[in-house]
Amino acid sequence: MTIRVGIAGLGFMGMIHYTAYRKVRGAKVVALCELDPRRRAGDWRGIKGNFGPPGRRMDLSALAAYADWRELAADPDVDLIDVCLPPALHAPVTLGALQAGKHVFCEKPIALAAADAAKMIAAARQSRRRLLIGHVLPFFPEYRFAYRAIVSGKYGKLLGGHFKRIISDPAWLPDYYHPDKVGGPMLDLHVHDAHFIRLTCGMPRRVRSVGTLRGEVVERFSTQFLFDDPRLIVTAAGGVIAQQGRPFTHGYEIYLEGATLLFNFATIGKGLNAHTPPTVLLSDGRVQRPTVGGDPLDAFVAEIREVVRTVGRGAPSTVLDARLARDALILCRKQTESVRRGRAVEI
Repeated sequence: MTIRVGIAGLGFMGMIHYTAYRKVRGAKVVALCELDPRRRAGDWRGIKGNFGPPGRRMDLSALAAYADWRELAADPDVDLIDVCLPPALHAPVTLGALQAGKHVFCEKPIALAAADAAKMIAAARQSRRRLLIGHVLPFFPEYRFAYRAIVSGKYGKLLGGHFKRIISDPAWLPDYYHPDKVGGPMLDLHVHDAHFIRLTCGMPRRVRSVGTLRGEVVERFSTQFLFDDPRLIVTAAGGVIAQQGRPFTHGYEIYLEGATLLFNFATIGKGLNAHTPPTVLLSDGRVQRPTVGGDPLDAFVAEIREVVRTVGRGAPSTVLDARLARDALILCRKQTESVRRGRAVEI
């Protein structure tokens, strides 16, 4: 069985997903939806991102092309709609696609409001269709290594960790701090780490966050996640900095009974990187550097393979489950509430 895919939205992520589908057996892109007539016709030269191939001219003559997502949802030759539209459109397009009988693979965040996420999950259940959310971080080799180390118990029980994800201010994105369009760095950026924390640690009972606000959204923050087990110590930091000399950084320090896992990556200046590859500090003093792979595009190929496996076989996905994505969104919203109130808040 080949899953016939329609991609809604041809920005950077839509282009990355299209590229990834071409490397995966069991799925084929048969339709596209995009407002921009140039991109809809195959001129992707204006699409840019921080990894992957540059945009170029594409031959899309064999694909159905739509300007309205409703037409894509009505296409009888499409089995699954891949939603790569701005976050404010995730909920309405997903709901419309599910009501049209399509499976949905939607980019993160699942939605901007927890109530909308709940409606999306309910609609998938009622339509008996799969709803998967594109939290790709656990498929990146550095985080896949950490995830496998945690769930396998190879180094003993998880004791806690610290996660960070910080960018320079994306001043070129006019809606970045709009609470009803993108949601700022908490929902665009930190939601990756919130999902990974939820995936590996479970759901906290409370969060205690301090930070700064830009309008209605959090600009920069630091959070302590409080669990039923007081020995599980988990923190995170994220947001934006005003200086443009470090466009992106992320990493972790994860504490297990028998080892500490380290990873850090940052782009600095023009073409410079600060990089601590995945590193294992063992109890006997040894230091190990496991080989984990490299190309970021491979993470999206692995993610698409998981989509194909889940939809094609009807099997649940441990990582792309919409309920985990809903919980990650709730964690982000609760951290924002904690910053505003200046105190810990219950989940």
